[in-house]
Amino acid sequence: MPRGKYVNHKGRSRNFTSPEELEEEMKKDKEKTSRQQEESEGEDEEASGGSRSGSDSEESDDDNHKAKGVSNLIEIENPNRVAKKSAVKVSKVGSGDKAAKPELSRREREELEKQKAQLLYQKLHAEGKTEQARADLARLAIIKQHRAEAAARREAEKKEKEERKKVVIKTTHTHKQENIVETVNSKNIEDV
Repeated sequence: MPRGKYVNHKGRSRNFTSPEELEEEMKKDKEKTSRQQEESEGEDEEASGGSRSGSDSEESDDDNHKAKGVSNLIEIENPNRVAKKSAVKVSKVGSGDKAAKPELSRREREELEKQKAQLLYQKLHAEGKTEQARADLARLAIIKQHRAEAAARREAEKKEKEERKKVVIKTTHTHKQENIVETVNSKNIEDV
């Protein structure tokens, strides 16, 4: 918003009306005034019974809407302007097969390559063909061996405990029998 009540016109570019535009405007004004006069006369005639079609005046309006001045003769085009739609159409027409495969940016291409490499690595890893897979398998083999040894030790200890229990039970049975035999012998000796 300008400061104050009035607009400052300093520094603005000047607008000039070309003589062709002035002539066109004057012709239009004359035609409008003549049409208005004809319409007013036409209304008077319609009242008296005569009728006239207004389609002729409508057709003349369309003809008068031509471009003003020399602008209809000269085509102005900016040579630096790039039309994106036309460039895309040309590329599509030039390569019909390539149009189905859109060209990817560098980042998208690298992302796809990274995903493909990762899938390939996972596949090789599952088959055991990578260094890390071999190391993992070796580590797993060592762990299995340790577990098997530990299980064998546990079994041996379990069997040993069972044998000890059997020996202890036998000794207690034999001690009981000896005790029984001794008690019987002692009773016999007392009786005699």
